[in-house]
Amino acid sequence: MGEEDYYLELCERPVQFEKANPVNCVFFDEANKQVFAVRSGGATGVVVKGPDDRNPISFRMEDKGEVKCIKFSLENKILAVQRTSKTVDFSNFIPDSSQLEYTQECKVLPEKRSLKLLKSQNINVNWYMYCPESAVILLSTTVLGNVLQPFYFRAGTMTKLPKFEIELPAAPKSTKLNFSERDIAMAIIYGQLYVLFLRHHSRTSNSTGAEVVLYHLPREGACKKMHILKLNRTGKFALNVVDNLVVVHHQDTETSVIFDIKLRGEFDGTVTFHHPVLPARSIQPYQIPVAGPAPVTSQSPVPCKLYSSSWIVFQPDIIISASQGYLWNLQVKLQPIVNLLPDKGRLMDFLLQRKECKMVILSVCSQMLSESDRATLPVLATVFDKLNHEYKKYLDAEQSYTMAVEAGPSRSSPLLKRPLRTQAVLDQSDMYTHVLSAFTEKKEMPHKFVIAVLMEYIRSLNQFQIAVQHYLHELVIKTLVQHNLFYMLHQFLQYHVLSDSKPLACLLLSLESFYPPAHQLSLDMLKRLSTANDEIVEVLLSKHQVLAALRFIRGIGGHDNISARKFLDAAKQTEDNMLFYTIFRFFEQRNQRLRGNPNFTPGEHCEEHVAFFKQVFGEQALMRPTTF
Repeated sequence: MGEEDYYLELCERPVQFEKANPVNCVFFDEANKQVFAVRSGGATGVVVKGPDDRNPISFRMEDKGEVKCIKFSLENKILAVQRTSKTVDFSNFIPDSSQLEYTQECKVLPEKRSLKLLKSQNINVNWYMYCPESAVILLSTTVLGNVLQPFYFRAGTMTKLPKFEIELPAAPKSTKLNFSERDIAMAIIYGQLYVLFLRHHSRTSNSTGAEVVLYHLPREGACKKMHILKLNRTGKFALNVVDNLVVVHHQDTETSVIFDIKLRGEFDGTVTFHHPVLPARSIQPYQIPVAGPAPVTSQSPVPCKLYSSSWIVFQPDIIISASQGYLWNLQVKLQPIVNLLPDKGRLMDFLLQRKECKMVILSVCSQMLSESDRATLPVLATVFDKLNHEYKKYLDAEQSYTMAVEAGPSRSSPLLKRPLRTQAVLDQSDMYTHVLSAFTEKKEMPHKFVIAVLMEYIRSLNQFQIAVQHYLHELVIKTLVQHNLFYMLHQFLQYHVLSDSKPLACLLLSLESFYPPAHQLSLDMLKRLSTANDEIVEVLLSKHQVLAALRFIRGIGGHDNISARKFLDAAKQTEDNMLFYTIFRFFEQRNQRLRGNPNFTPGEHCEEHVAFFKQVFGEQALMRPTTF
């Protein structure tokens, strides 16, 4: 199987620690994501390593018996060691602070070296599970163990949440505990806390194979069964959550599958059933580099045994091999998924929810516009609509934020947070730069298809009421001109398929030599943009269309206020003496009408032009003041 087929991989730089052996015990702290290697009960050293730790923490502690559990508080300030079932020893782990232990069978007060009991609950507990990301602890209660009692911790307080019952596969014969924490996981998926229950046998008799049941555990309100993930196989399973995907590992076949609860499933009125997004695949083979001096390490790396029975899986994305001394983060590879999910609409739904999706989505769009994998227009329309739906959501959120900031703080509005721009937001410049401009340059593509694709993207933007950027319209016009499709260009402009803009009007003016009607189309567009009157004059003068500029300005009644010098400069640059004469005479007549004298005032700075007029036409050609 080629590398392009594996969609799961172990991270490149795992945390390495001393392998578990009779002398060295290994512990993992899920809150800090740290591995503790404890040698000889700590007497010959404790080494603590985490995924982000550049420097591991090393220390020794007195061997007071077998260590059952060892953890640091957040920021590694207090060390907690459990050696018996009823006591936990705490020691301050602060530089320059006394390392005395204090024991209590509660809030820790490091400076006083004491603990304070804040709250207690009387409850029979079979086992517990803690989710550090949500600060929720789950206690298994009752004889069968399937009634779960959650508590939520926040700022030194503990809140009891409503308890809930996990439905067991069938009515158990015995009345003893048959519900293990091995079949339960807690994870945050799409910002919500879920309890995942691995049910080895389905409750319905007609369905074979295990399933994962997802219970949504809100901060307020009752826990509710929401999703069922159909595994269609039995055996030993383990669960991870990576990039909001539920990953289910199957030890017997040494493969994994992924589920996405945001993708459409089968809803039966109460729960949604989901099937794996993709065919089962192994995690990508992993090579363990051989450590040692440089000459020795030239030997080839050792393949790692995947899905080993010594693997221990922790939430959300951690896999530990205690026997090999590695901690990995599991990762999803998006590029291989592109070829494994042929339905482009479903592929987009999947990719848009992933963290690092932008470049993959752009590559999919380019692939759909390639000669070999060309998609149909309806498929392209679906993809463009999905992209622009995300783009519009972001634009709306950004606009709401801007308006709220301008309105100023109010009591009713919560703390303002600028909307986060995720990689799912692909704007027009992304599509133009990475996809569309390269696509229009492909000589082998039929030009009708090229234009249809551009217009489809513009249609989608319009549908979501997103203002189309002028460079997309320019791309359409350049493509039409390239293929001499002027009739189509004329229709697009006539029926306002291409939105009016100043850059577009200027582009049309530049096409006049290829297509004479472009001049009038441009002027009409500039007129419709009523704010652009000054610019119309500037554009026309820059194109040496001096008479057209004058006619335009007279048409809108602005000819009494325009600068004579600007027009005379432009007329002189044309090197057309008769045109200069006409313009000069126009302003003489204006002066006569406004001031009763045809001469220019010093403030108009036209002396140079008066001299030029005399030189070419003689002084007698100047207008004389009219007297009544």
